[in-house]
Amino acid sequence: MLKGAGLGTAAAVLGLLAKKDDALAQTTAKSSKGLAPLKITRVRPILTAPQPRIRFVVVKVETSEPGLYGLGCATFNQRPLAVKTAVEEYLDPFCRGRDADNIEDLWQIAYTSSYWRNGPVLNNALSGLDQALWDIKGKRAGMPVFQLLGGKCRFAVDCYTHSSGKDLAALEASVRQNMERGYRHIRIQLGGYGSPQLSSDPHFQEQGFGLPVESHMDARPYLKTTPRMFEHIRSKCGEDIELLHDMHERVEPIDAINLCKELERYHPFFIEDPLAPEANGYFRMLRQQCSTPIAMGELFNNPHEWVSLISERLIDFIRVHISQAGGLTPARKIAALAEWFQVRTAWHGPSDVSPVGHSANAHLDLAVHNFGIQEAVQFNDATQEVFPGTPVLKNGYMYVNEAPGLGVDLNEELAKKFPLPENPGYWLPTRRKDGTASRP
Repeated sequence: MLKGAGLGTAAAVLGLLAKKDDALAQTTAKSSKGLAPLKITRVRPILTAPQPRIRFVVVKVETSEPGLYGLGCATFNQRPLAVKTAVEEYLDPFCRGRDADNIEDLWQIAYTSSYWRNGPVLNNALSGLDQALWDIKGKRAGMPVFQLLGGKCRFAVDCYTHSSGKDLAALEASVRQNMERGYRHIRIQLGGYGSPQLSSDPHFQEQGFGLPVESHMDARPYLKTTPRMFEHIRSKCGEDIELLHDMHERVEPIDAINLCKELERYHPFFIEDPLAPEANGYFRMLRQQCSTPIAMGELFNNPHEWVSLISERLIDFIRVHISQAGGLTPARKIAALAEWFQVRTAWHGPSDVSPVGHSANAHLDLAVHNFGIQEAVQFNDATQEVFPGTPVLKNGYMYVNEAPGLGVDLNEELAKKFPLPENPGYWLPTRRKDGTASRP
C-alpha cells in the first residue's frame, strides 16, 4: 500500500512538473517574440521660439504603431536652419523603415552615414533622433528613461543657477535672492562673460573696423576684477554657498592659469571653461600649478577632446552639451568613462536647450553614480505651455514627472504661434581694443 501510495504521489508530482514545464514553454515562446516590430515611418524637425531669442529645434520620430512617437532635442541656436535641413533631407530618408528598437545600431550607422563626422550640425540632428528613440523605448516599456538606464541614484537633480550684476552690489543682491530661492550652488559673473562693461576706448570702432554691434572686451580689467568679485561675495554671503564662475575661454591660456591660481583660495565649486578646446594641451600645466576644480567640455563634439582630459584626470567635471555630443547614447558612455577616473558630470544646460533636452539631462543625472551638478534654467510660461511635462525646479532641485519616456510632450499647434526670429542665429563677435576677435 505504501509502495502504491508512493507511486501515486510520484505520478502526481510528475504530472505537476509536466504542467509547469508546459506553462514555462508557453511563457518562453511568448517572451521570445517580445513586442511587435516597430518601424520608423518619419523623422521630422519642429522649430519654435516661445523663449525669447532662443530657436528650439525638436526632432519628432513617428513609428508604425499609431500614436507612438518620440521627441528629442536638436537645438543649435546659432545654426537652427542647418539642423532642420540635415534632419529633413538626410536623417528622415535614411531612417525610414528601420527598427526603432535598435538604438545603438541606429546611432552608429547614422553617425557614419555622412562619412565625415563630429560636427555640431550633424551631431545635433543625430541627438534629436537618439533622444527621441530613448523616449519611444521608455514609452514602449512603460517606464521613465532613467529606469532603463539603471534606476535612480538620488531623489532629484541638484542644480546651480546664475547670478550676475553690473557691479558688486547688484551681484550680491542677485546671489542673496537665489539663496533665498533654495539654491546651494550659484554661478557668479560681474556683467557678461569677461565683464565687457569694464573695458573702455574700443579703438577698433573709432577706426571703423568691424560693425557697430560688435562688443569690446579687454582681458586686463576682467583679470583684475574677478578675484575681487569672489572676495566680495565670500565675505558678504559666507563660506557655505558653493560658488562657480564661467571664464568662457575669453583670455589667453597663461592668463587663465594665473587666474585659476588666484581663485583657488576662495574654494570655488568649479571654474568653467578656462581654456578653449584648441588649447587642451595647457590643462597639464594648469593641473600642476593649482587644485582649483575645473569643468570643461561645453564646446566638445569629438571624443578626442574629452578622452585624454578624463583619463589623465586633468579636469574635475565633464561638461559636454549632450546634443553637441550626439545624444544620450554617447553621453551615458562619457559618464561611464568619467566614473572610473573620479570625474563628475555637469552637463551644459542653458536656456538654448529645449525642455526635452533638459529632461534628457535630468534622466541621465538621476541614473549615473558620478553626477556632480546640473545647470538649470527656469522656462517662461509660454515655453511650459508648448512643452507639457517640462521638468520643474524646487528648492534648487530639478524634478522630472516620471511619465514613461522622457516625460515631455510638444503641442505642435501652439508651437506654430512662436515662429523663429528673422535673424537665423549667430554668436556676436567680441573684440579686443585693436579689433582682434576673442574666443568664443
